[in-house]
Amino acid sequence: MNDSYGRELNYLRISVTDRCNFRCVYCMPQEGVTFIPHERIMTFEDIDFLLNVLIPMGIKKVRFTGGEPLVRKGVTEFLKKLKQKRPQLKIALTTNGSLVKFFVEEIRDIGLSGLNISLDTINKDKFKDITRVNEFENVVEGIDIIGKALRVPLKINTVVIKGFNDDEIEDLIEFARKKNAVIRFIEFMPLDESVWSMDNFLPADEILSRLPGGLEVWEKEETSASHSMNGPAVYYKNIYTGQRIGIIAAVSNHFCDKCNRLRVTANGELRTCLFAPKGKNILPLLRARDKETLEETIRSEVRMKPKGWMFLANTQKHMWQIGG
Repeated sequence: MNDSYGRELNYLRISVTDRCNFRCVYCMPQEGVTFIPHERIMTFEDIDFLLNVLIPMGIKKVRFTGGEPLVRKGVTEFLKKLKQKRPQLKIALTTNGSLVKFFVEEIRDIGLSGLNISLDTINKDKFKDITRVNEFENVVEGIDIIGKALRVPLKINTVVIKGFNDDEIEDLIEFARKKNAVIRFIEFMPLDESVWSMDNFLPADEILSRLPGGLEVWEKEETSASHSMNGPAVYYKNIYTGQRIGIIAAVSNHFCDKCNRLRVTANGELRTCLFAPKGKNILPLLRARDKETLEETIRSEVRMKPKGWMFLANTQKHMWQIGG
């Protein structure tokens, strides 16, 4: 499945819920949140039908997100059955980590190709400030369990915000090393101008300049075709310790020309770009189990996938509404 610019789309992100037990400053307002009614959320049967259509079209990897996906009842059982039904499909999960310790056996049994946990700081007080919840110990305990007890590739996603956590880059790298995780530093993206400004933006080049030991001890890894579904991160490996880190330069060095993904929100909105002003509502087609029309609609939307986010107007959408 290729768009009009020749990009092969083989990676799908599905949000299973817009609900979350965190209220992260850059993602969700603290109060006044109106959640999508349950009847307008995709059922697991809707998602399964969607994959029945998209996998033959070329989707090879699916990442499940939220909100916080683990707050949705039955999600781990659904993912387990999905993997059993489609063993060749790569299934990954992104979570805030606070509930991981309660789903250890379930996560182990899914057969995930990867688990990403979001963690922007290892300072307990700063964690509470940015998430607006007191869940730091639960997140760290979840990371400990995954890193030590489960054979699931673990990544820690850290949004770098100047003046907030940019002084923790070295400490976060050491934390990840001890937890058997690959940390990925993500540029703060301008999705919501009420919380984003150039004053709190730290570009990837500056993040790299702050790596412990200097950039000369971190060797850039070459990306091969076999790793085309690994996402937008550029990875670096410490020549002495072998530790790997990732940098996602979503703003300063955008990767739109290599974008291989589609997104579907929890209420069935197909989005071909994170920054697109709107998506295509495919929920009625999912509910009608209209395979032919759904496939035609998806191909039409894919053909209209924008060349890059810089050509689009700022949507002012919060991340929890899009699914990351």
